[in-house]
Order: sequence, then structure tokens, then C-alpha cells
Amino acid sequence: MLQGFKEFIMRGNVIDLAVAVVIGGAFGAIVTAVVDYVINPLLGAFVPSGSLSGWVITFPGIFAPVNFGIGAIIQAIINFLAIAAVVYFALVLPMNKIAERRAAKLAVDEEAEPAPTQEELLAQIRDLLAARPQQ
Repeated sequence: MLQGFKEFIMRGNVIDLAVAVVIGGAFGAIVTAVVDYVINPLLGAFVPSGSLSGWVITFPGIFAPVNFGIGAIIQAIINFLAIAAVVYFALVLPMNKIAERRAAKLAVDEEAEPAPTQEELLAQIRDLLAARPQQ
């Protein structure tokens, strides 16, 4: 039983997943800091109250007025878009560029070897058939 657990833990994908979770948590803190301390203050400069989350729409109710926090919803949408933009420009775009360069390098390496001609392939097939034991 312990041997199976040890093999499970020592698999590469389990360790990779653990590293990804730790790095993801640390990167999440960076993205949150960028949104909270850079993007939100920039947006607050264009809002009279200084914060979108303070915007409410008040409707008269039967017993008391009802406040809908529309500003908090708008703030959450803006935070989501800002986080998505930071992740895209900080992670996805550079990784795509690296993948493109790697693919271009592999394509150059593959082009260095010329493909065999049809006659060469047919000769190889003929030789393989001739070398096969007869039944």
C-alpha cells in the first residue's frame, strides 16, 4: 500500500501540479496587487466618489428604500477584465511567442533533411519485401 502511494507521489504530473498551485497562488497575489493598487485607483480618478463600489441605485420599497449596489457589480466586472488582461499579457502572450519560436526552429531543423523521393521509397519497400521470409 505504501509503495503505491510513493509511486503516486513521485509521478512527474503530481509534482508539476503542486508547483503550479504554489506558483499560481503567488502570481494571483501579484495580479491582485496590480489591479488593487494601479488599475482601481486609475478608475477611481474618473469617479466622483473615488470608488465604483459606492455607487448604489435606490428604489422605494414598501417598508424601506432598497439599495442595489450596481457599483460593486461594475467594479467586479472591471476587476475580472483587468485580471484577465494582466494574465494574458504577462503569461499567455509571452508563452505563445516562445512556442512560435520553438515551432519555427523545429521547422527549420526538419527542412534540413530532404524527404525521400517516390523512387527511393519504392526501392525500400521492394527491399523489405525481398528480405521477408517466404511462406
